[in-house]
Amino acid sequence: MSELLDARACERLSIDEVHDLYRRHVSRGQVSLLGAFGFGRDLVDHAEGAWITLRDGRRVLDFTGGVGVLNHGHNHPRILAARERFARRRTMEVHKNFLSPYVAALAHNLAVLLPGDLDIAYFPSSGAEAVEGAVKLAYKYHRGRRGTILHTDISFHGKLLGAGSLTASPEVHFPYPRLPGTDRFRFDDLDSFELALDRHRTRDGSDVYAVVLEPFSASAVRECSEEFLRAMRRRCDELDIVLVFDEVFTGWGRTGTLFHFMRHPGLIPDVVTMSKSFGGGKASISGYVAREPLFRRAYDNLADATLHSTTYHGFGEETVTALEAVAIAVEDDYPARARHIGERLGQGLAKLAETHATLVASTFGRGALHGVFLDATPTRLDKVVRLLPASFARDPQLRAKLVTGAVVAALYRDHDILTYFGSNHGLPLIAAPPLIVEDREIDLFLAALDSVLDKGLMRLVAAFVKERASA
Repeated sequence: MSELLDARACERLSIDEVHDLYRRHVSRGQVSLLGAFGFGRDLVDHAEGAWITLRDGRRVLDFTGGVGVLNHGHNHPRILAARERFARRRTMEVHKNFLSPYVAALAHNLAVLLPGDLDIAYFPSSGAEAVEGAVKLAYKYHRGRRGTILHTDISFHGKLLGAGSLTASPEVHFPYPRLPGTDRFRFDDLDSFELALDRHRTRDGSDVYAVVLEPFSASAVRECSEEFLRAMRRRCDELDIVLVFDEVFTGWGRTGTLFHFMRHPGLIPDVVTMSKSFGGGKASISGYVAREPLFRRAYDNLADATLHSTTYHGFGEETVTALEAVAIAVEDDYPARARHIGERLGQGLAKLAETHATLVASTFGRGALHGVFLDATPTRLDKVVRLLPASFARDPQLRAKLVTGAVVAALYRDHDILTYFGSNHGLPLIAAPPLIVEDREIDLFLAALDSVLDKGLMRLVAAFVKERASA
């Protein structure tokens, strides 16, 4: 295949041709990994709402919510209309010599919606960029006179070198170079947090310039208690530490409030980051929003006005998309939708945990973000583990990956339901449907999961290993 390929040619490629191109030009590992779950051997024709239609006509219920991107579902009609209108008007995209009315309006809307003086916004492209922008802001606020940043032991803030330095998830397992001065404390553990602060005390107070925290860890499906969050806010105030809440996944209604921290009135971070569904499932845009005094001190002067900038800041179509995505989330009351989903989904998963007590260790969640923690301890798995290549056997998470991966594969293979498992400690099966999901679709997922768990541990794992071997 030596000729250049256009979009129409892409639409005619077979799965074998896509695999071949991936192996030659993208990643052989991705082909092997995704192929083990079945969906890596299918191609998508189109998608709408909570449903994906494959090339062969099968319809798949997407219960991943695009891994946080699709709060609005696939191809929301209002999102499509906003982007089409922008294109029809031939509106100019980004240009560094002009101020953007779209950036101005989006920043204004965030200031209206967020509490306190979270008033100053910046819009890069990815969640990791938003986190790194927040970290740079905190460092600049302290004029480089402090050198330590704290994060938790289950943190997931991205995979760039900076954000990856603050990520403790085992998914980022290679020892890349790290930001200097990082330290960690146990998630939702005030004593551990205090010990971390003590390790970095100075004669003048503290060497810590920022704490970066997910109030709700989407990859581990755990949340911080209100007591912990308020105590952290108080200690950061006392030591003049910049408190950053990472709500890249949990923003825009996912857990039942517009942002997860807003379930606690009066609790306000110094910076909040957002991405994923901020772009309505169609645009790659992120943001960090800072309290006004913090930003004014760090950047708001002529010399530093462009110290943190990017070519794609406020890219026109992306910003227009975010404006519409935010409007939909507010007008259609996505937090209320998430609370309704959470009640129905949570009750259903709790019943399944009772019914399948030997396989389901626990369930937990808020709104439209729930985790099913499966029991990967049975010694019966030893026989299966011994059959796998030595490279697999060295993975400390192998058992959890086998068990949870087997359930993900069976849901797709036998019931046409797309799920995934968390990348963090515990590797829960994640149930995170789009916020436009209907009750009948929630019930369809619950019935399918019940049927899959009925197969039992060994049958599920054996089928998964066989499927992986043939991938």
